[in-house]
Amino acid sequence: MSGNVSLDVDFARSFFPALNDGWSYFENAGGTLVPTTVIARAAAYMRETQVYYGAGFAQSRAATERINAGKGVLAALINADVGEIVVGPSTTANVYVLSHALRPWFAAGDEIVVTNQDHEANSGAWRRLAETGLVVREWRMDPATAELRPADLKPLLNARTRLVCFTACSNIVGTVYDVAAVTRLVHAAGALVCVDGVAYAPHRLVDVKALDVDFFLYSVYKVFGPHAAVLYGKREHLARARNQNHYFVEGNPALALAPGGPNHELTAAAVGIADYVEALHERHFGADAGGDFRARLGRLYNLFADHEARLGERLAGYLAARPDVRLIGRPTGNAAERVAVFSFLVDGRDSAELAERLNARGMAVKAGDFYAARCIDDVGARPQNGVLRASMVHYTSMADVERLIGHLDAEI
Repeated sequence: MSGNVSLDVDFARSFFPALNDGWSYFENAGGTLVPTTVIARAAAYMRETQVYYGAGFAQSRAATERINAGKGVLAALINADVGEIVVGPSTTANVYVLSHALRPWFAAGDEIVVTNQDHEANSGAWRRLAETGLVVREWRMDPATAELRPADLKPLLNARTRLVCFTACSNIVGTVYDVAAVTRLVHAAGALVCVDGVAYAPHRLVDVKALDVDFFLYSVYKVFGPHAAVLYGKREHLARARNQNHYFVEGNPALALAPGGPNHELTAAAVGIADYVEALHERHFGADAGGDFRARLGRLYNLFADHEARLGERLAGYLAARPDVRLIGRPTGNAAERVAVFSFLVDGRDSAELAERLNARGMAVKAGDFYAARCIDDVGARPQNGVLRASMVHYTSMADVERLIGHLDAEI
């Protein structure tokens, strides 16, 4: 996928000060670490331009430029235009606001489809609309594979279907879904899609235009940035959505769908993600490599996927080979099939207790439902306090994986 170039993991890791603390980080699906470039941008904004933006004096003009530059990076990460994104505090908050903004589009008896696999962010707010007269239907995982199958979605689609909400990749199961194919299926039925890309975006390059999705969600703090989140919507949808902010921001989706507006310093700090991308790209492909920012992102994401697949194959092979371990999802690290997020159960062991024992050995892992409570219940993991999850990104090293395997051997 990436030719003869392989990821210089040590160089990537040099940007993350937290990796020097002796821990091996395996809770990246909960939130990635941030590089020094992001930290520097946040500090510079607060040190130099911590004023209200939009005014005519020098500091305010600089603040405005920095915030707008951050929005530009956040849009470019998913191939959106700046006018097609809303920057909010979290994906949960963004979906909650969106659900209220879209409610006037629907009549009593209209139907919304959600899944029993999604993070609750792209499920709970939609389910609550049943209280207002909408019908909520559930696209359920295949009990044998814990995966969502388009064949199970088809019978749920009918003339009353208005919206289908699903994940590009579960933060528990890890399977990569064909979002474009599901979107075509839903559009053919006359409905819209809202796709949760939070667990997908750290691992694969997103192109919302190619996917043709109506709404797409990702969390900036899970793609090496500060704690913020992005809602993408097709321009015509955002323009039509009901204002959820002050009456005088009507017609400005960036504010109408973000009560209180975006966090200034965190939005500006997002430029640091681009700084990191540029440094990585120059390291691997040279200063003269052609193409724009999206082209550079594409090259790097190929390196990320290759590296993460190697890590995933090693960990998945270990977990699948143990008769006392139940791995949720496909027993592979193949980049075409899943991302490097592995949830598992150990026979007779409490997942939370096992996580504590691994924490004591310097393994940054966590157990629980990870806000995908319906998924955890339906895979039968609740009696063991949920699953134990090991999630990796491109700065995870093979040494980290071997260390985790060694400690699992000692604790299981």
